[in-house]
Amino acid sequence: MPTNLAWIGPTPVDRTGLVERLRLTGIAAAQALLLAPALALGILGIIIWPLTLVLVGIPLALVVVPLTQLLTNVSRRVAANLLGEPVDADYAATTGKGVVGRLTTWVRDPARWRDFAHLWFSATGGFVLCALPALALAAPVVYVVGAIVDFSGWWLFLLFLSGPILTAWWFITPPLARARALADRSLLGHRRVEELERRVSEVAESRSEALDHSAAEVRRIERDLHDGAQARIAAIGMNVGLAEKLIDTDPATASELLREVRETTLSALADLRTVVRGIHPPVLADRGLAGGIEALVIQLPIPVTLALDLEDRLPAPVESAAYFAVAECVANTLKHAEATRAWVTATHDGSLLRVQVGDDGVGGADPAGAGVAGVAKRLAAFDGKMVLTSPPGGPTVVTLEVPCPTLPTPPDR
Repeated sequence: MPTNLAWIGPTPVDRTGLVERLRLTGIAAAQALLLAPALALGILGIIIWPLTLVLVGIPLALVVVPLTQLLTNVSRRVAANLLGEPVDADYAATTGKGVVGRLTTWVRDPARWRDFAHLWFSATGGFVLCALPALALAAPVVYVVGAIVDFSGWWLFLLFLSGPILTAWWFITPPLARARALADRSLLGHRRVEELERRVSEVAESRSEALDHSAAEVRRIERDLHDGAQARIAAIGMNVGLAEKLIDTDPATASELLREVRETTLSALADLRTVVRGIHPPVLADRGLAGGIEALVIQLPIPVTLALDLEDRLPAPVESAAYFAVAECVANTLKHAEATRAWVTATHDGSLLRVQVGDDGVGGADPAGAGVAGVAKRLAAFDGKMVLTSPPGGPTVVTLEVPCPTLPTPPDR
């Protein structure tokens, strides 16, 4: 069970504190035993690169680097459990690369160099931090055994000193365990600068995709207006002008043209409504995301179960993005899933919108498909993410998460 070492101040001497310190001492002793493999791998890590020049270091590197990763992953898991937060490595990908490609990637990967530095830390300062609690607890036991085997004044004197040693063990164990966990996190986790660089790269990519998507939307709207409403309105102007010329000489024909104008006007209005719905459906403005999803699924040919816990209004751009993402997922269900039923759930906890769209279809959805990729790009503009789970045979579940605040409730007038 993870233990959060954020608080290391004095605690009462009780059973819970004793069990916790014994547990931390056991963990520290196990980490101290990593001295031997860490030191061995550290030495090998130094001599690998000169030996690589004569090709002897290549097979050695193919063994030492994965073993180093395995050893440091143990420290990552321990630090994550003690601190109550993940400690990720973020290694550079080497999948599909040959021997030379892997070696080149390892040399250029900062995470691998942090692993190497951690080996020497484990063999020096890290070993001291972990050995002190274990030695402090083991010392009284050694003194008792020594006094039994060789009953002398020195052993009795050391046994007398075991009281202060145990007191010191009680107080130093939590802070030393925390210090080791923080050091492991600092060495083995993401560096702040690297996290910021990765974040900037993600933001730049999502911004570019958002601009591309916006440009495509503008072109679609222009095309729809040009091919639909604009052409009909131009026809209306021509028919009205012709009716004006015929109204005195041929009233019947003029009347027929005006009837056509009325029908064309209705068609143009329908086209404009369709364009507007493609930009921001009116139902979202009137009823919010929950109402929009309800209106979306009510006309589907398969039953859809809804569980929407969205009492508060969300920012309009987020509601629009989530609405069209759900619409795309539902459309994929109808086109490809061969499903007999579907479901949509949505919750908002004040800071994160989470939507799930699932079906009982055949599964096997492709995460790289145009529709699914389009949903991911739409959400990326809002720092959101999409997770697709679709094993062969189903079910398919698409999870959409978008961080967003709740809009403030307008004051009563």
